[in-house]
Amino acid sequence: MHVLFEPFVHYGFMRRALVACFALSLSTTPLGGFLLLRRMSLVGDALSHAILPGVAIGYLLSGMSLIAMGVGGFIAGLVVAVLSGWVSSMTQLKEDASFAGFYLGSLALGVTLVSLRGSSVDLLHLLFGSILAVDADAIRFVGAIASITFMSLALMYRALVIEAFDAAFLRVNPTGFPRLIQALFLALVVLNLVAGFQILGTLMSVGLMMLPPVAVRCWTTSLPKMLALATAIGMFCSWCGLLWSFYASLPAGPTIVLSASLVFFLSVLLGPRGGIALLLRRRGVVISKEKI
Repeated sequence: MHVLFEPFVHYGFMRRALVACFALSLSTTPLGGFLLLRRMSLVGDALSHAILPGVAIGYLLSGMSLIAMGVGGFIAGLVVAVLSGWVSSMTQLKEDASFAGFYLGSLALGVTLVSLRGSSVDLLHLLFGSILAVDADAIRFVGAIASITFMSLALMYRALVIEAFDAAFLRVNPTGFPRLIQALFLALVVLNLVAGFQILGTLMSVGLMMLPPVAVRCWTTSLPKMLALATAIGMFCSWCGLLWSFYASLPAGPTIVLSASLVFFLSVLLGPRGGIALLLRRRGVVISKEKI
């Protein structure tokens, strides 16, 4: 108990980091679950890179202002999402190809903009976050975004479930508003990635969004259970990652994502829904029956 709780009891920066990670887990993992169901897992990664030019412009204009960088990143992410959808609808390119083209250019542009005025330390701060430097303003910012995400998902839940499992029904339903649902969902994804860049950086924020839902898919096929279990895994990995970074003197953001990666690998190996161990056992049973 001393090992598990002592850092959070005695150090305020550890408590603030844990609260911010818990709030981020509550809001990002359900979005990651719906991205997974919609076969858009890599879109989250593309959008996490796409917000960097807006964050860099906010940094150039106002320095390390959380509001300026957040607004800039949100606008940049929305622009890339809209342009990618427009290009895929007007050309023969698939949506993933257009996202790849835009996010790579956005990442290069963002790094270039930060290099114009900032130092290598500022660039590392934007790319990999500084979770142990989270202050009260950042916690309020993440908490507000988590609250907006919860209310929005509650209002759009049925439409998102229908679109994930039967998109054709939503398109022919005159009350479905599929384009509006798609736009609002991508706006929520961008908004949560903007919240995550302050904590985990633009390169790492998508890890907490996607790894827990992907791991849970190996354990259950029930959507409510998947969303609840993914949120719990995200919070558990945040706790473990912060403890790991504290005792091993490692960067906190990467250790949180590494903890989620370990859970993912264990789920792939041992999960009852398509895990490697289960498949090997089934093959062994089939082979033994054939021999008999």
